[in-house]
Amino acid sequence: MVPAVALEGITKIYPGVIANQDVDWTLEWGQIHALLGENGAGKSTLMNILYGMTTPDSGRILLEGREVLIASPSEAIRLGIGMVHQHFQLVGTLTVAQNILMGMEPRRWGLVDTAAAHERVRALADRVGLPIDPAALVEDLPVGMQQRVEILKVLARDARILIFDEPTAVLTPQEIALLGQVMQRLASEGKALVFITHKMREVQAVATHVTVMRAGRKVGVADPRKATAAELAALVVGRPLKAPPDAPASEGGAPLLRVENVSCRSSRGLEALSEVSLEVRAGEIVGLIGVEGNGQSELVEVLAGLRPVTGGKVLLAPRSGGTHVDLTRATPRARREAGIGHVAEDRLRRAVLKPWSIADNLVFDRFHLAPYARAGRLDHAAIRERGANLLARYRVKAPDAQTAVGTLSGGNQQKVVMARELDDRYHVLLIAQPTRGVDAGAAESIHDEMRALRDRGAGVLLVTNELDELLALSDRIGVVYHGEIVAWRARGTVTREELGRLMIGGRMTGDLGTPA
Repeated sequence: MVPAVALEGITKIYPGVIANQDVDWTLEWGQIHALLGENGAGKSTLMNILYGMTTPDSGRILLEGREVLIASPSEAIRLGIGMVHQHFQLVGTLTVAQNILMGMEPRRWGLVDTAAAHERVRALADRVGLPIDPAALVEDLPVGMQQRVEILKVLARDARILIFDEPTAVLTPQEIALLGQVMQRLASEGKALVFITHKMREVQAVATHVTVMRAGRKVGVADPRKATAAELAALVVGRPLKAPPDAPASEGGAPLLRVENVSCRSSRGLEALSEVSLEVRAGEIVGLIGVEGNGQSELVEVLAGLRPVTGGKVLLAPRSGGTHVDLTRATPRARREAGIGHVAEDRLRRAVLKPWSIADNLVFDRFHLAPYARAGRLDHAAIRERGANLLARYRVKAPDAQTAVGTLSGGNQQKVVMARELDDRYHVLLIAQPTRGVDAGAAESIHDEMRALRDRGAGVLLVTNELDELLALSDRIGVVYHGEIVAWRARGTVTREELGRLMIGGRMTGDLGTPA
């Protein structure tokens, strides 16, 4: 049978970076083909070429044996190729049906036939197994439902080749399982699927084939039904990964950060947090998890000084000890000076300046301090030296520290953020989604750095959607639901399944513990 897609000799070179080099790759009908690789390995570039978001410097694209030139996403869609993006491409103020059928709405007497549009969407959703309300506003939907809209939008355009880019990054375990079932159903119908991910557990669950890329080249293939998760990860990073340390949960020391009955509103003016209280102690990692939209993001913004409270207090113990200081009304800069670091959930909006170099991004929280500033002037040599050191320590893939952050892959941008924030300058760290879009080797390094900070006496508040990460790192775990922390557990006393139930409003049996 002629393959759905054949890429032959694909090469793409950016200034100072070989993104793809002479890549040959095929995708067969009925496959779920996982594309694995470290950050900057070239897998996203390869799929962007297939989807028409960039053009190769050399090589050929063949669809069902016929060479094609794909100069834009609209041309890819016309050829039956669809892409489910990691960052949703939706209009929040429009309905589900309006998003899915945009540009192809059914009409009656020259006007949009809303009833027919709703029926078309409802029939498609039921056939695929992703039921949804066509009349609902997208901005009112939880993130898992928004992803359904993304998938249905692609399928409504008769895509037969589907690219899923990090599709499970923000989903609960139950939603991940449902997505896997949908992907398998689509493959059984004869469609060809590409699955870009860093999560080996999901590769084993749904993929039929695996291709591994490293440094822009195709370096291997594997059978996900035979290879273990550890073997797949080792193939990706080129070495075996360490098992997480099996240490007892830290009881922590004196409270560093105290949150007392904090409430706040969302950007839309709705209640996002309702009288939340917690403590982060010296020498512990406190993990929080919840379906996106339940208040954990707003909590981190409140603690970082990016969102005002409507009630309650935020208190921080000085590094030198003594009475807690009230930071409830303090600015973000004042909180940093007091010792609170912040890894933002949305790195592009909150954490990096894309036109700036890596070195400059690594000091934008301390550019006014020695040794990076002297007598009111920047010391560029000191800035470059810090950039070079952290570039090597965190294995950021870039030609040098003067490279603009905007030219890096998403995972390498995240490494830059983590390199800046995981610093002894801070004794409380607010860390949101630290390894989102980061490969297994880099995640291992980031986790080691977080444990080292804890062991040196810092307090860490970790907000993550990665259950494995939460369970491996957290000394205490809290579940956030509808703006409240509904349960607490010590590490080793809760299962993935129990956490998943709590995240969607279930109840945990047994002792819930106390909210610090």
